Amino acid sequence: MSRPVTYEVLTSGVAYLTLNQEATHNAFDDAMIQLLITGIKAAGSDHKVRVLVLQSTGQTFSAGANLHWMQRMVDYTYADNHQDALQLSALMHLLKACPKPTIAKVQGSVFGGAIGLLACCNIVVSNQASQFCLSEVKLGLAPATIAPFVIAAIGPRHAERYMLSAEVFDATTASAIGLVSEVTSAENLDSVTESFIQKFLANGPQAMTATKNLISLCSNASIDDALRDKTAHTIATLRVSDEGQAGLKAFFDKAPPPWIKQGDKA
Repeated sequence: MSRPVTYEVLTSGVAYLTLNQEATHNAFDDAMIQLLITGIKAAGSDHKVRVLVLQSTGQTFSAGANLHWMQRMVDYTYADNHQDALQLSALMHLLKACPKPTIAKVQGSVFGGAIGLLACCNIVVSNQASQFCLSEVKLGLAPATIAPFVIAAIGPRHAERYMLSAEVFDATTASAIGLVSEVTSAENLDSVTESFIQKFLANGPQAMTATKNLISLCSNASIDDALRDKTAHTIATLRVSDEGQAGLKAFFDKAPPPWIKQGDKA
């Protein structure tokens, strides 16, 4: 029996976290959520991992919540449902806060809660044939757990349309509203994803983590003295760090920095 989620780290430093339930269109349940959480934690804490790629097998990226899981929820108490929702929220938060750059490779359609996974990744590369839908209201529910992450990605105005209408939209629209970073053909999906991987591998690992933290900090704060001091502290710390010193020396010496392995593309 195949594992519902697989996790693999290549020698290049790229980790692949794969939804592997093709028979159920990669719909997730509580067990899959826990496996995804475990994989994200592993990538975040492993110094050898430079990039985390989220992907899936089959024709559909993810159909959202598993129907059997949803059927079980009918008999859950409020407390059970609350705990279940907190677990999904924890998954989204961990992916959003992952210290490594994250890429979602979307080969097929994405529905319901799975759109939250895309919203939490730094880069989303999508097959131009993929379709998207925030379908919860059709079931008398709301995209509550993923809402903070999706709204942060696409903005409240677009969220009003697509969360309330539950209409299906294509990859071009997903790109226009900020959910998808790059739209490409199915044939070029791997190569375009690889081009982003190589861009990340060419950068300082600590610098990218610091930059992710800066983006999060600056997105949720007023530009005041405290924020300006935090940003000054960040760059000062990086400038005197081993990585920063090595990067500057390599730049002035016209040599590759130490984090680019022999054979990597800069």
